[in-house]
Amino acid sequence: MPRVSYVNGLYVPHAEAAIHIEDRGYQFADAVYEVMAVAAGRACHVEQHLDRLGRSLAAVEIGWPVPRRVLPLIVAEVVRRNLVGEGIAYLQIGRGVAKRNHLFPADAEPSLVVTARRQSGPSAAAVERGVTVVTRPDERWGRVDIKTIGLLANVLARQSAKQSGAYETWLVDVHGQVTEGAATNAFIVTAAGTLLTRPTGPAILGGVTRANVLELARRNGIAVAERAFSVDEAKAAAEAFLSGTTVMVLPVVAIDGAAIGDGRPGPVTRRLRALYQELRSS
Repeated sequence: MPRVSYVNGLYVPHAEAAIHIEDRGYQFADAVYEVMAVAAGRACHVEQHLDRLGRSLAAVEIGWPVPRRVLPLIVAEVVRRNLVGEGIAYLQIGRGVAKRNHLFPADAEPSLVVTARRQSGPSAAAVERGVTVVTRPDERWGRVDIKTIGLLANVLARQSAKQSGAYETWLVDVHGQVTEGAATNAFIVTAAGTLLTRPTGPAILGGVTRANVLELARRNGIAVAERAFSVDEAKAAAEAFLSGTTVMVLPVVAIDGAAIGDGRPGPVTRRLRALYQELRSS
């Protein structure tokens, strides 16, 4: 069955979906986005994603292209038309089409694109055995808490991981502290059993999965601290894992070739993954 996408008020064949060459998202990365997991044919954590989308729109002064309450209906329809049982839904909102000029156009209408596709998460082997990460300098702009489509630094970091034979890159600030992954949030578990992750702020994108994992940990008696940690502290941790929309909770068993703990997914990571899977299916 051919895919269907939503572009500025119309449901169109995905192969024919297009935007104008002077769309500011194309020319300036002047747009924001969200990616939602789809499970059992429905988008997950929709309101949390829309909350973050609203913060991103406000930060860059782009208006909602349709009322917020309408967006879940469009997403659900795109998911339905594409027969997506398990996968992702993607939303992108840009400032619109205007003559190329750095200044905000006075009369451009915000653009909206929604797509959905089937996608499986990490392989069963990756979940069972864990994955590896490498570290690289964090070269992104200073407001990565705004979920813009300007992701070239992330793309280069993720490609670096692939070329190194790793699953993900953990980005490191000028102080030697881990910020987050190129496409995920970063967690470690200390020898004392405390779950650590970088606090929200301009240096990281506050992931929806990240927030839910922290809430699940607190509800289930796992000690939590939101603070920065160094690469050396991460390598000395008892456990480590990634979180994200498409990976949920994914164990990390080595950083830059150094084994984490005994080199196998740990009990806290396994428990949080199970808890998150229950939450997503509820």
